[in-house]
Amino acid sequence: MAIITDAPARPTQAPPGTRRRGNGYAYLLLLPALLPVVLFSVIPLLNGIYLGFTDSRAGFNQTTHVTGFANYAKLLHDSLFWSSFKIGLIWAFGVTFIQFFLALGLASLLNQPLRMRWLARTLALVPWAMPPVIVGIMWRLIYQPDAGLLSNLLYKLGLGEHSVNWLGDLSTALPAVIVVGVWAGMPQTTVVLLAGLQGVPAELHEAAAVDGANAWRRFRSVTLPALRPVIVAITSLDFIWNFNSFGLVYVLTDGGPAGKTTLPMLFAYQQAFQYGHFGYAAALGNAMVLIIVALLAVYLRRRMREATQ
Repeated sequence: MAIITDAPARPTQAPPGTRRRGNGYAYLLLLPALLPVVLFSVIPLLNGIYLGFTDSRAGFNQTTHVTGFANYAKLLHDSLFWSSFKIGLIWAFGVTFIQFFLALGLASLLNQPLRMRWLARTLALVPWAMPPVIVGIMWRLIYQPDAGLLSNLLYKLGLGEHSVNWLGDLSTALPAVIVVGVWAGMPQTTVVLLAGLQGVPAELHEAAAVDGANAWRRFRSVTLPALRPVIVAITSLDFIWNFNSFGLVYVLTDGGPAGKTTLPMLFAYQQAFQYGHFGYAAALGNAMVLIIVALLAVYLRRRMREATQ
């Protein structure tokens, strides 16, 4: 008795010419998406790298010469650049870690089954929806020494003088700007951490509670390890964003007083558009990109090593 089985059909392969035409169509469909990236990202990036090795200056009929590493040798001995770099690190680390801890607390609160939680979550996003220029103008009014909200409030509470120049005093300018940076950047960190908290399985907390762990122990032993990849990602992105900040500090202080809030990007902007040193400004930007990539690589390597232990 013969047994008849159905042999599986062998997949047919398209002719080579058909595959090449398919790839060509795919690239053609990607062209509208790739073209803006090339025009507005890749070409300006390459042009900025090139300008860093030239003596390009502002003005008509200016002859540009390739100067090699002259701009980079100059910035190594530029005390103003290193001062701005130090201020930039203080700003970036301060804003990143303060807003992380505050955002973690706010995200933990918004993750609880509270009444009107939807309204609280909506209000937490308000600073994120505001343009940096509007945020800067609003906080300049709050910090205004004679009629500002903060000075009047402290004066009425008997905690300070009536006129405090928060953004004009050498000792208070940078802390005041850091407070604004934390307020403006905390919503995005809160949203990311809240999404991470909602992804932590409830069974883990229930099992830890059965074992007798209190709320703090559950947070430290269950929540934080589960959030570690999210924490690494958001703190890294926040640090890059804060170090490259420009608009907020430009509106608040324009780098003053006496350069106490001059961030690296603001210093590069001043070199380019106030003094017309385009080549030197481009070299500053290139150097800062390399420095931030190196710092970020060290940070990520350390965090990944801790995660695998």
